[in-house]
Amino acid sequence: MTSLACFAAALTAPDRRSPPEFAGRAERRFAVYRNNVAVALIRALETRFPALVSLVGQEFFRAMAQEFMRTRPPTSPLLTSFGDELPGFLTSFAPAADLPYLADIAGIEVTRTRAYHAPDPARLGADAFSVLMSRGIAALRVELHPAVAVIRSPHPVWTILAMASGWQPVAAIDDWQPQAVLVDRPELDAIVRPLALGTALFVEALHAGEPLGTAANAAASEVPDFDLPAALATVIGGGLATGIHVLDGDLP
Repeated sequence: MTSLACFAAALTAPDRRSPPEFAGRAERRFAVYRNNVAVALIRALETRFPALVSLVGQEFFRAMAQEFMRTRPPTSPLLTSFGDELPGFLTSFAPAADLPYLADIAGIEVTRTRAYHAPDPARLGADAFSVLMSRGIAALRVELHPAVAVIRSPHPVWTILAMASGWQPVAAIDDWQPQAVLVDRPELDAIVRPLALGTALFVEALHAGEPLGTAANAAASEVPDFDLPAALATVIGGGLATGIHVLDGDLP
């Protein structure tokens, strides 16, 4: 390992010895610098994952962040991307084993950051979808805005997120059912809102490039009470689309 790599590795691993170039008084100064780096990175994670902090408490979160930082140190100078791997980390973090929904909550918060920094092409208005009447939904592919994302979970993640974020009162969750959320940035800030499971599957299929008809069939096969008009209203009325394409070419 080169001296620079050794220096970088030691910064995020408090149990690692400082580089050999730092000895005596310099080693103590390195320890202070390492502590300042750790504090800054943990604060960056607290800022990016406020719902997680609310759910587990600051003490637990900081201990978790310390281990995350040690095993998955930053790879970019942009702190906005630090924490992208936290959802995967949480799936195998033993102290959080009794809270399996934490990974999905972290995934929502990661996706919200990405939505905030996503490109912002022009969105289509409802009038652009008048072609549905003449073409039929089976012939259309819809290109979604880069900020749009769906997260489905076997846990009631919207309810958990809403309570952790102060959007609704904290209460016992008696009906523990799968839920989905839509992440988007319709204006200046990223938003998260609940999404019916059938609509979530529909939007996911559109994001994967499936035609509207195929996406609707995929959602209906998984969710018997899938409501296609409501799903289309989410896509059209919510301004989620930036382009419409037909199987034989693009629309003018």
